[in-house]
Amino acid sequence: MSPKALKDAIRQKAGELGFELVGMVPVQPSKTHEIYKAWLEKGYAGEMAYLERHLPLKQDPRNLLPEALSLVALAFNYYTGDHPESDGSKGKISRYAWSEDYHQIMHERLKQLSDFILVELGLGTKSRGLVDSGPILEREYAWRAGLGWFGKHSNLIHWKKGSWFFLTELLIDLPLEADQPFTRVDCGTCTRCIDACPTEAIVADREVDSRLCISYLTIELKGSIPRNLRPKMGNWIFGCDICQEVCPWNSKAPLSMEKGFAAEDSQGLRSGKVDGIESVRIPETL
Repeated sequence: MSPKALKDAIRQKAGELGFELVGMVPVQPSKTHEIYKAWLEKGYAGEMAYLERHLPLKQDPRNLLPEALSLVALAFNYYTGDHPESDGSKGKISRYAWSEDYHQIMHERLKQLSDFILVELGLGTKSRGLVDSGPILEREYAWRAGLGWFGKHSNLIHWKKGSWFFLTELLIDLPLEADQPFTRVDCGTCTRCIDACPTEAIVADREVDSRLCISYLTIELKGSIPRNLRPKMGNWIFGCDICQEVCPWNSKAPLSMEKGFAAEDSQGLRSGKVDGIESVRIPETL
C-alpha cells in the first residue's frame, strides 16, 4: 500500500467512526513545553496540581510509547446547539457535559481505529490512544497536523468546524505521510472572547488564568469561590461556554452527528448529575 493510499484509508475509517478532522505528523519532541512550564510557574493552573505531575512525560510523546513513529491527531464534534429546555431560569452546564462521558466514547473509537490499522490492514504492531487525560500537549500536535490554529481563548479553532470539538490522538509505530500545520487564517484583530469573559480570565492573547475561569471555579476549585468573582458567574454551575459562544468562527458550526452527545432531558440538570458527579457546586451569594 502506498503512503498516500494508507493515509486515505486511515482518514476514511476515522471519518466513519465520527472523527470530522484528521491529521498525521511524525512523532517529535514538543515545541511548546517551555511555554507550558512558564504558564505553570505563573500559578495559572491554580489547584490543578495534576497538570504538573507528569510534566517530564509531556516533553515527547515517545515517553508514552517509545516505539511511536507517527501521531494521528483527531477531532470529534460535540456541538448540539442550545439545550431544548434552556430558558435562562435553570443553572447552566457546559455543553460537553450534557450527555455521555466523552472519554468512554473517544477511547472506544480510538480502539476501533487502532484495530483497523493493526489488524485489518496488518500494519504496525503497537499503538496507544490518548484522550485529554493523557500527558501530552495535544493542542500543539493537533495544530502541527493541520487541525486548526490557537484562538485567543486558547482553544483550537478550525475555519469550518469552529472550536466545539474534542481532541484525541493515536500514537502508532508506523511511518505515515505527514500533514502541514494550519496557517491559513487566524483571529486577526477580533477580541470578542476576551471582551465577553465576565471574570477576565483571558489575561493575554492565548493565555488563560485558570484561577479566574468559571470552568475552573465550578469544577476544579475545592475551596470557596472568591467573593469578588461570585457576582460575575451568572447561572453557570458546571463549566462555562461563553468564550466559545461569542466566537465568530462558531456562528455556523455544524451540529454533531453523534447520538451519544445529544442533549438529554432535564433530569441531569435537576439531579445535578454531571459526568458521574453526584452534585455540582452552586456559587455562594453571600
